[in-house]
Amino acid sequence: MKIAVVGGGSTYTPELIDGILSRQGKLPITEIHLIDIDIARMEIIAAFAQRMIEAKGSTIKVCHGTDLRKGVRDATFVISQFRVGTQVARNRDELLGREFGLIGQETVGVGGFAKALRTIPVALNLARIVYEESPKAILLNFTNPAGLITEAITRHVPELTTIGLCNVPWNLRTEVSTTLGEPLEDVRLDYVGLNHLSWVRGISIKDQDRTVEGLDSFKDLVIKQGAQPDEPYWNAESLQIIGAIPNYYLLYYYETEKWLHFQETNPTRASEVMKIEATLLEKFRDTSLVEKPAELMLRGGAYYSDSAAELMADIFTNAGTTHIVNTRNCGAVPGIADDVVMEIPSIITAAGAAPISTSAMRADMHALVQSVKDFELLTIDAAVTGNEESALRALVTNPLGPDISQAFQVWKRLREENAGMLGLFNV
Repeated sequence: MKIAVVGGGSTYTPELIDGILSRQGKLPITEIHLIDIDIARMEIIAAFAQRMIEAKGSTIKVCHGTDLRKGVRDATFVISQFRVGTQVARNRDELLGREFGLIGQETVGVGGFAKALRTIPVALNLARIVYEESPKAILLNFTNPAGLITEAITRHVPELTTIGLCNVPWNLRTEVSTTLGEPLEDVRLDYVGLNHLSWVRGISIKDQDRTVEGLDSFKDLVIKQGAQPDEPYWNAESLQIIGAIPNYYLLYYYETEKWLHFQETNPTRASEVMKIEATLLEKFRDTSLVEKPAELMLRGGAYYSDSAAELMADIFTNAGTTHIVNTRNCGAVPGIADDVVMEIPSIITAAGAAPISTSAMRADMHALVQSVKDFELLTIDAAVTGNEESALRALVTNPLGPDISQAFQVWKRLREENAGMLGLFNV
């Protein structure tokens, strides 16, 4: 079995290797092919990955290169985890939001919009090449904004089996398992929404409803954990109104003013990540290092290794297990179009992901999801057609976007900051 990793020079890659090594019995991998345009960085990651593998007594071969077609050819799985423009572009996205008094963040608001416009053309090209070189391969998309990018691929390269992947659902399930003191494999979540815009409405353990206890335990855990002194966070009153376990990213929508204040006195997350990555790369260069360092947890994406590797293993073994992934709704959530991508529990088999039918979303949840989904569809149309009207309407449709009177100026600055990286808008 061959696995290709596009964006293989990412500091996430050792996480992925770690997850694969812990599941060798279910994943008979012979080759992992890393693909990246940053050769120097990729060589560091590839050498460290090979040391990790050999230290575990495995014979998996790590290959690397810049040739995308060669890298994905004959792969069983292709994992997408690339970042157009690197963390430097992410930093500009965050600063762009701050410039206009808006949320500056990687996957939501104007930052998520800019990242999507940079990423969609590259992602669609990748998907087409994967289908040409390995038509039976399954593309696992971890590239952010993960739900929106998965939506674009499923709409414009529908012949390729694509599943969107995020570590947040796995993290939430792990937290529920911990708070209830139950094995992770016994935890089932009534989880609904979009990537970085979702709620856990119900909890069951071996078909026994534990929702009330689970929500109370989560509330207690959140209040005890707290946050940085000035960082927005959940409190008992907000969780009572929500009546569910909210995805952390919902704080940007529910506590917008507090986040804007936080931005005024704190560095961008991108600037922090760049420092973390510099430290990690220095550690990865150490030829005596054969296990992922503790500092990798600071990078974000905790449990990415588990969510990605377990998903591949369950697809390969036709397990029929349940994973929370980004896939087409196909009638699973009433009131939402069948052809749009949702982040929902799905049955995993060799054929991919089949969403599990659930109840309609509460009105307030539905309204927010529909608004963000409309923004996603407008963004995809803008990226694919070069339609400036779609881009401007996407900006003002986004709940975290600019006022309509700001839209032209925000769009102008976004194009200036992303010159040469916006596909059809470069013309």
